[in-house]
Amino acid sequence: MMGRVVVSLAAMFVSLALFIAGTALLTTVLSLELVREGYSALVVGVVLVCHSIGFVLGSFFSTRLIVRVGQVRSFSAFAAVGCAAALIHPMWVDAVLWAVLRGLVGFCAAGLIMVLESWISARATNATRGALLGIYQVVYFFAAALGQYLVSFDTAEAYTIYSVVAILVVLSLVPLALTRAEAPQVTAAEHLGFVALYRLSPSGLFGGVAGGMIVSCFLALGPVYASRIGMSIPQISYYMAMAVLATMVLQWPVGRLSDRFDRRWVIALSSAVAAGGAALGIGLGEIAEWVVYIATALLFGLAGCLYPLSLAMINDNMDAGDPVRASAGLLLAYGAGTCLGPVGGALTMQWIGPAGLFGFTGGLFALYTALVVWRGFTTQALPVEQQGRFVGIVATQTAPALLDMDPRAEPFDAAHGVEISDTTDSTDTASA
Repeated sequence: MMGRVVVSLAAMFVSLALFIAGTALLTTVLSLELVREGYSALVVGVVLVCHSIGFVLGSFFSTRLIVRVGQVRSFSAFAAVGCAAALIHPMWVDAVLWAVLRGLVGFCAAGLIMVLESWISARATNATRGALLGIYQVVYFFAAALGQYLVSFDTAEAYTIYSVVAILVVLSLVPLALTRAEAPQVTAAEHLGFVALYRLSPSGLFGGVAGGMIVSCFLALGPVYASRIGMSIPQISYYMAMAVLATMVLQWPVGRLSDRFDRRWVIALSSAVAAGGAALGIGLGEIAEWVVYIATALLFGLAGCLYPLSLAMINDNMDAGDPVRASAGLLLAYGAGTCLGPVGGALTMQWIGPAGLFGFTGGLFALYTALVVWRGFTTQALPVEQQGRFVGIVATQTAPALLDMDPRAEPFDAAHGVEISDTTDSTDTASA
């Protein structure tokens, strides 16, 4: 059964891998090219954050086009525009133009991801959704790492590298266009508001925002930092690929610990370790390259765990309600964070130099650690046996359709508004 489902979705996963590799490659290439052209870290941050803004807007508005013209046609349109935008970049190196193009690519990316994820989630059942989500995670992380690795194949100022991006994006259309499977229906996602999420778990809400800020900041400005401390283009590509894979590697042990112990203290400890990694990068990063790798693996690897950990905390405190709506709300909070992170990081880098990347992200981790510790001492903890399970979910470039594959959504009975398997007593709705 599971094997047949995976085979039937092979085309979708291939499309996903090609598209993620292309967009990851483009982000790093643009960051390096702006640095080469002499733009400040602030300009780089503002230009690259436009992708996040476009992605958030696309998550809201691309659904209308998909519903109106169909999945395959809308996917073709989004892929064509994204491909054209990638090829326009090297024609005119202008920060304003590139900001517009980044927003356009972000909008198209939201539509493309929404189509792919809705196709995958439509085939998920209670028996297969957890496995499909795991496969999605692996495909995403390896494709993102591959995109970073491809940066080393050419210089950022060469037209060829933009052609590679365009090729990857347009090829992502082929598997979907040739599939014989029937397209699923796409509907606009409903989500809980920020106030409702705050009442469920203040730590969860702010963890989602902080996770978006830190991850987007590093993806946009990590290449700038690496370039300014003297790394070559191949070294930068390996460095960024390592950071992506560190996130995949660390999610499993951190998630297991959060299921076995008080989740808030696991989050506080992991955030403190990440802040320590940032301090290491500030103090010794420009002296020894191996220190940069260790600091980055701790910082970015644990930053990628913030969203799923925060989502787990919110689900822990839901006595009744739709967990998919809560997940979609936190994803929106994460998206808001992605629109803020690169600008804050760029300002800090302008102020104190390349180490400002670690200073800004480490400072966010330190503040979040303090918040979680304070909540831990001032509110009643949820017993470990009543905690739900951790589920690793990629938040970067993720549309709400992916949340339907979260196994924690299985027991929800939408008709009665309760969780079918819920046998525990009601707990404090803001204990985290």
